[in-house]
Amino acid sequence: MPELPEVEGLARFLTRRLSGRRVAAVSVGAISALKTFDPAPDALVGEEVVGVDRHGKWLDLVTTGPHLVFHLSRAGWLRWSEALPATPVRPGRSPIALRVRFDDGSGFDLTEQGTRKRLAVHVVRDPADVAMVASLGVDPLDAQFTVARLAELAAARNQQVKGLLRDQHQIAGIGNAYSDEILHAARMSPFALSQRLAPEEVERLHGVILEVLGGAVAEADGKPAAELKDAKRRGMQVHGRTGETCPVCGDVVREVSFADSSLQYCATCQTGGKPLADRRMSRLLR
Repeated sequence: MPELPEVEGLARFLTRRLSGRRVAAVSVGAISALKTFDPAPDALVGEEVVGVDRHGKWLDLVTTGPHLVFHLSRAGWLRWSEALPATPVRPGRSPIALRVRFDDGSGFDLTEQGTRKRLAVHVVRDPADVAMVASLGVDPLDAQFTVARLAELAAARNQQVKGLLRDQHQIAGIGNAYSDEILHAARMSPFALSQRLAPEEVERLHGVILEVLGGAVAEADGKPAAELKDAKRRGMQVHGRTGETCPVCGDVVREVSFADSSLQYCATCQTGGKPLADRRMSRLLR
């Protein structure tokens, strides 16, 4: 799933290419992906692109008319083309959920692989009209994300710190991959309880969040859309590297599996050398 750094990279990539361009055509390939009906997608046609914003993991194509707001979810992606093919999008015949063409012939397809379709497209007058955007928590790249703000979130309710990082209503933009990376860099168990974090641990976690996300955004900036996913994989220290060697201490990277996801960690770096139980519904190490 694209997370904050990749979505920010896409936003910057599209801004450089689309500011001042006009929308020439919008074609819906998967009606299930379109979550709104008023304004209609055709309301974007003829409007000028003002910019591209990011709200957590959501992208927002800002025009002089409606906003095109979309979430790529787990299996979605944006495929950019300097010259889109002339062939029409055929609903149900390809992974293309939406095609947007601009006045110079360039454009992008929103695609989604697999059978579980979660990609979401909204055409709205204001991004706050999308309920999930309106309910987002603080953005970790925003100046409002301070040590004090993180301490407030940690103290609000006793939850596992990995859950706190991934909760979009509290901190917007961090998902499974970067929460693994942040906790590894912070030398913190994913199941540490937030209300038990000492002030110095909160301060360390805050600094690591900024460092990990800032570094990933810098790595993504300027890359074509087609290269962002591979750049993300290359930058991972533990996430997706089960059985490989921890680059910090040399221990093996371990995994905890859940019903539809998993996390990766290093026992030496994060849990005092004690492996976490890897069975569903188990009582896990705090």
